[in-house]
Amino acid sequence: MNTVIGLIAGSLRKESFSKKIAKALLPMAPQGFEFKIISIDSLPIYNQDFDDYNEVPESYVKFRDEIRKLAGVIFITPEHNRSVPAALKNAIDIGSRPAGKSVWDGKPGAVFSNSPGNLSAFGANHHLRQSLVFLNIPVMQQPEVYLPHIDKVWDENGDLKDEDVKGFLQKAVEAYAEWFKKNSII
Repeated sequence: MNTVIGLIAGSLRKESFSKKIAKALLPMAPQGFEFKIISIDSLPIYNQDFDDYNEVPESYVKFRDEIRKLAGVIFITPEHNRSVPAALKNAIDIGSRPAGKSVWDGKPGAVFSNSPGNLSAFGANHHLRQSLVFLNIPVMQQPEVYLPHIDKVWDENGDLKDEDVKGFLQKAVEAYAEWFKKNSII
């Protein structure tokens, strides 16, 4: 049975580069692993009242159950105003609540950030890591995955055409698999 790792793209945009990266990673799963894209597109903004008054949206229940079943998570994020997109932070908050019932606890993670610019979403990458520390998600340190000029690596069908980026991503997921084996509590 394969170890299932979730791929969470931090953007809601239909043509999101983060979603394209997640799709490109699917066939790169190392032997013994399976990558599964986890959508955050239908999650309403977190409101503690949902949990307090037992009015939890079905999308929250489904999302929390999906995360609970995962062995680990790779977060793929763009940068919005030097931080993570609101949609990704919302998903993290939904999974961490209600208090004491976080579905993230102890799941080995990685952060892959991307941008059309030079900085490769450096700010989002490190800001996300701050939240993951609090949630007890150990995060792979090396290799750091910053993908600049991400708008230039796709063909007309939205498939990854840049062999250097493809090779780097393959090495990164292989490093994550090895790191996962050393840091997983399952």
